[in-house]
Amino acid sequence: MSPTRKGADAFALQAMLGLCLIWGIQQVVIKLAAGDIAPILQACARNAIAALLVGLLMCWRGGWQGLRQGTLAGGALAGVLFAGEFFFIAQGLVYTSASHMAVFVYTAPIFSALGLHFLLPSERLRPLQWLGIVACFGGIALCFGAGFDLAHLDRRMLLGDALGVLGGASWGATTVVVRSTRLSEAPASLTLFYQLFSAALLLPLLALALGELGPLRLTPSSVGSVLFQGVVVSFFSYFSWFWLLRRYLASNLAVFSFMTPLFGVTFGVLILDEPLTLNFVAGALLVLLGITLVSSEAWIRRLLRGDKRA
Repeated sequence: MSPTRKGADAFALQAMLGLCLIWGIQQVVIKLAAGDIAPILQACARNAIAALLVGLLMCWRGGWQGLRQGTLAGGALAGVLFAGEFFFIAQGLVYTSASHMAVFVYTAPIFSALGLHFLLPSERLRPLQWLGIVACFGGIALCFGAGFDLAHLDRRMLLGDALGVLGGASWGATTVVVRSTRLSEAPASLTLFYQLFSAALLLPLLALALGELGPLRLTPSSVGSVLFQGVVVSFFSYFSWFWLLRRYLASNLAVFSFMTPLFGVTFGVLILDEPLTLNFVAGALLVLLGITLVSSEAWIRRLLRGDKRA
């Protein structure tokens, strides 16, 4: 492996296209199977499957040495936040659409950028990123119906949307913990295992406490959804992402992140026949603009300067 990371090329574009497609359709898959298995139970099963696969991979290839490097406290905190993310997503999908969830969950870079700004001097936000944060929160407000007749808002969908934003905030907080603790020096596989194992442990307890243990029917839809999420999303796609991060500049890869919510919205409309309102479309575009400005600020700056390496 080359010691230096390179800019995105045709292979990176194709790989990111595939990953964003996988990440974008997962909310739709959860909704499709919700009649046979509750979303929170799907989250329990997917994380348990992925934790087992990651654990077996670490037994084969190594990676447990990070346990002796003081990563347990950070790993436990990251795991709790990771479990919270999936709890909010699962509960949110009970009330809102997959297309809405795909947009709100991927506000995570906004929350992680804000957290890192105050914790790490090297992660101070630049003016273009502050503009992105303003655009993103303006988009969220627009999606929630700011400036429209609040009496006619769907309050169940509003609750689900709010849970989606909380899911994005939990995801962003998880990134802050990983970057600001000893997990930043731990193998990626160990960090991922902490998160998956914690979610597999905590989510069943939350499901039990909330009394959401049904429906639970073994059908092609429910089994296929859980296997897709556990094997393809939580195992294959996450390791593929880490593999790309070791070889390509993170800022270049972040440019493609806007494709995930776009895929999510598209699949929600085409597969689930979910309606789109004008304020949601306008708000979602602002959110996507904000995410792009925050995640890809360095790349945009080089592009504006005419740097050929951009």
